[in-house]
Amino acid sequence: MSFRIKKGDTVMVISGKDRGETGKVLTVLPKDGKAIVENINFITRHERQRSQLQQGGIMKKEAPIPLSKLMIICPRCGKPTRIGAKITDEGTRVRICRKCKAQI
Repeated sequence: MSFRIKKGDTVMVISGKDRGETGKVLTVLPKDGKAIVENINFITRHERQRSQLQQGGIMKKEAPIPLSKLMIICPRCGKPTRIGAKITDEGTRVRICRKCKAQI
């Protein structure tokens, strides 16, 4: 499953409260089947001030979102698409767009 979405990919949320939003993948958590996406799925945490330098208060940060709720956006056609795999002539495995057949 982690072969399909990688760090740095641009993805679109297909269901949930952030449906239709796009963002860049910051980290992928393959054991949990989740990813953290920039500016998507914000949660609020109340944090205590731990030192003079670190501020306390209400903090907002991105929470992990299931990979099944994300679709990668093809850099060539700009549409959300499913990912296919293809073996090149050199024997390496690459990801391809199912819509325009471009390498991702």
